[in-house]
Amino acid sequence: MQRICVIGGSRYIGIHLVQRLRAAGHRVTLINRGSSAPPPGVEHLIADRDDESALTAALGSRTFDAVIDQFCYTPVQAAAAVRVFRGRTRRFVMTSTIEVYNPATAVLPSVPYGTPVPEENVDLAAWPVRMDLPWHDAEHLDAHYAEGKRQAEAVFTRDAGFAFASVRAAHVLGGGAQDFTGRLAHYIEHITRGTEIAVHDETRPSVFIHYEELADLLLWAATATDFTGPVNACSDGLLDVHDLTAVIAARTGRRPLYRTVAAGEAASPYSFDRHYAMSNARAKELGFPFSRTTDWLPGTVAEALDGAGAPAV
Repeated sequence: MQRICVIGGSRYIGIHLVQRLRAAGHRVTLINRGSSAPPPGVEHLIADRDDESALTAALGSRTFDAVIDQFCYTPVQAAAAVRVFRGRTRRFVMTSTIEVYNPATAVLPSVPYGTPVPEENVDLAAWPVRMDLPWHDAEHLDAHYAEGKRQAEAVFTRDAGFAFASVRAAHVLGGGAQDFTGRLAHYIEHITRGTEIAVHDETRPSVFIHYEELADLLLWAATATDFTGPVNACSDGLLDVHDLTAVIAARTGRRPLYRTVAAGEAASPYSFDRHYAMSNARAKELGFPFSRTTDWLPGTVAEALDGAGAPAV
């Protein structure tokens, strides 16, 4: 049994993570702003993680074996977490994102097309950190999501004072209430209504992960291993926008309609015109077994169709 603190575990992936931690017998403390109550048996601390003094006061004298930070988006938040949790935990796991490799958001080493991108493609030891940027501004944060994650990882890597690991999640898929981005619902709506899906002329494949597999990996990263640094989290197998819509089409009996966007025009989610599909080799070498995307995608689409009340064949 370990003492685990989860920052932001009351929605989406966090719910499943907390449930898994409890089922494994761990003592769980959940920190959020009080928007929703935790599951039974979970200690609940109400605090805004952006209010450092309030977070420190809420924690009191508590210490933990590991902290899992689900909602760290900026270097400012990372630096505050370092100050608050230094001396309180031996291990800190941050949920990060595949977007740190997006070549449209930063100057990164080029990777030949078709080569899975490894963790070292983002050099956290040398990555510049800009605390002076307007990270508290919602529009700035939304426009610089990938950069915020890169800089947050860099702060933890260089200044933490505890063992730090980041889990770079692939594009997360789930059906119904688990489709928290609404991206899968976007395709179901267009295909069932017979409306056009905007795609790039040449679409690039990417990597995905089921929400339950991501929860399993976060549990493993926090409680069952001692690796440090980043690890990529993605199921085996590449998927492009046409592969995704083909599964929906097979379930609905309706053909997708496409419209090719002009250069610079926005396309539908999961239509990519650049290559940044991750490698999951490091996580496998460390002992985490991944599923194949093709094994769980049809069931996820069926779940999404049920949630949307769409007919399936």
